[in-house]
Amino acid sequence: MTKIYQRYIGWTYFKNVFIIFAGLVFFYTGVDYITNLKDLPESANLQLLYVSLNALTAINYALPLSIVFAMIVSKFSMIRSNELICFYAAGISKTKLLMPLFSIAMILSSIYVGLNFTSFAYAYEYRTNLLKNNRLVPVSQELFLKYGQSYVYIAQLDPLLQEVNGIKILNTRNSQLIKTIEAKKAFFRNDKWELHDGIITHKPQVRTLADSGLVVERFKQMEALEGFKPKIIENTHQGDIALSIVDAWDALQFFSSQNLDTTSVKSKLYTMILFPFFAPLMVMILYYYLPASSRFFNLALLSFIFVFITLCVWGLLFVLTKFSEAGVILPEIGIVLPILIMGFISLWLYSYSK
Repeated sequence: MTKIYQRYIGWTYFKNVFIIFAGLVFFYTGVDYITNLKDLPESANLQLLYVSLNALTAINYALPLSIVFAMIVSKFSMIRSNELICFYAAGISKTKLLMPLFSIAMILSSIYVGLNFTSFAYAYEYRTNLLKNNRLVPVSQELFLKYGQSYVYIAQLDPLLQEVNGIKILNTRNSQLIKTIEAKKAFFRNDKWELHDGIITHKPQVRTLADSGLVVERFKQMEALEGFKPKIIENTHQGDIALSIVDAWDALQFFSSQNLDTTSVKSKLYTMILFPFFAPLMVMILYYYLPASSRFFNLALLSFIFVFITLCVWGLLFVLTKFSEAGVILPEIGIVLPILIMGFISLWLYSYSK
C-alpha cells in the first residue's frame, strides 16, 4: 500500500509529465502545421487528419523527454521549497522517494511500447504520405520480388486495402522454371494471398516428340504466398518504411528464412522495444545527482545542466538508432549496448545509495 508521501510525489510528478507532454506536442504540431501549410491538402478533413497524425508522431519525441523533464521540474521545485530536505530529515531515504517517479516512468514507457504493437507505429508514415500524395498509403507499382524458390511480379499493390491488381508467380526448382501462376486480383486474408480469376501454366519437361506440351489450367480462386504480408512486400521493395512490432517480427522471420539482410528490421525492433526505456533509466541516473538543498547550489544553472545532459544523451541515442537503421553500425552496438550501459549505471547508483 502506497504511503501519503509517495502519493503526493507521484501525483506531483504525473501532473508535470502531463503539462510538459501536452506543451511539447502542441508546439511540435503547431510549428509543423505552419511550416507545411502551403503543401497541405485543401480538404479540411484531410488537414484535420494530418494534424491528428502529426500529434501522434510527436508522442515519439515528446513522451521520453517529458518523463525526464518532469522529474527535473518536480524535484527542483521540492528543493526550492525545502520539501526534499524535510523528507530526508523525516528518515525517508532517496530510494523510497525515487520509487513513485521510477514506477510512473516505467508504466508510461511500457504503455508507449504497447502502442507500437498497433497502427500507432505507422502515424509518421501516414502523415508523410498524406502530405506528399494526399492519401494515407501510396499505391506501389511494378514490383518484382523473391519469395522462397519463387519470383513474384505485382503490377499494383494497395497496402491499405491489402489488395493486388495483376500478379504473376514464377515457381522454380534448381533455377529451372516449373510453372507460372497469373491472376487479375489478389487479396491478403488469413495470412495468405487469395488469387482470383487466374491461370496456371505448367512448363513441360520435353525429352521426346511424344511428350506433352504446355498444360494450362484455369481457376476461380486459390491460395498462395503464405505469410507474405503487404508490409513485408513494401519493406522488401522500399527498404525504409515504418513497421509495428508485430510486423517487424514477421519481417525479421521472413528475411531470415530468405537469407536477406535483417539489420534494418532488427534496428526498428530494438528501437521500438528498448529505446523508450531510456527515459526511466535517465530519471534514475539524474535523480541520484540531485542536491538536497539549494543553499550551496545555483538551482537555475543546475537545472539547465540537467536539461542539457538529457538532450545530449537523447540526441546521441537517437543518432545511434539512425546509424543502426542505415547499417553503419550493428543495432546491438548502436541500440542495445547504450541501453544496457544506462541500466548498469542505474543499478550501480541504486545499490550504492542503499
